[in-house]
Amino acid sequence: MTGVNDPVRNPRRAFWGDARFFLGVLLVVASVVGVWLVVSAARQTVPVYAAAHTIVPGEAIAAGDLKVVEVALGPLSGTYLSADGLEEAAVATRTIEAGELVPAAAVGEADAARTTSVVVRSAVDVPASVDAGTVVEVWAAPLREPGAYDEPRVLVADATVVSVTRDESMIGGGAAALELVIPRADVSATLAAMADQSALSIVPSTGAGS
Repeated sequence: MTGVNDPVRNPRRAFWGDARFFLGVLLVVASVVGVWLVVSAARQTVPVYAAAHTIVPGEAIAAGDLKVVEVALGPLSGTYLSADGLEEAAVATRTIEAGELVPAAAVGEADAARTTSVVVRSAVDVPASVDAGTVVEVWAAPLREPGAYDEPRVLVADATVVSVTRDESMIGGGAAALELVIPRADVSATLAAMADQSALSIVPSTGAGS
């Protein structure tokens, strides 16, 4: 007969049957799997285009202007031009530096281009720092009479250099012909200035070549 003072024995709950234990295990496993997925995604590379040389706004882009590189971009992969994403008649909408990954937004259709290229001979020395991709201003001094010019004014405020041909044989040096990309809206005034023998000068924009 059990005495009235005998302690009441509570049944011990099984450790492996504790639901909170299994929940903790699941959380740990989920955390490990999540970290593994993130690391795995970061290590995955995709083929995208990089510029083989400096490409200026309005310039037609062909496969020869690009090189395929394998890079790990993760969620940013859609931001850049994929190795199979180059379409015919594509042009650059902004300057793409040599070696730079080509942003998809920097490539557009030729029909939508708002720029064109002209060749301008500078009447003054062109700094050595001016090269393909340099942003410059075009200034024009209208011819008043032979040997006399009016005060220069800005003709094109935002032009991009495609190429520079310097003629070091000229006395005084520095004479140069530059192929420039300019807005289509400035083409008429530029051609008119060239036709009326205005003195055209190429000046790097503020901060260029500094």
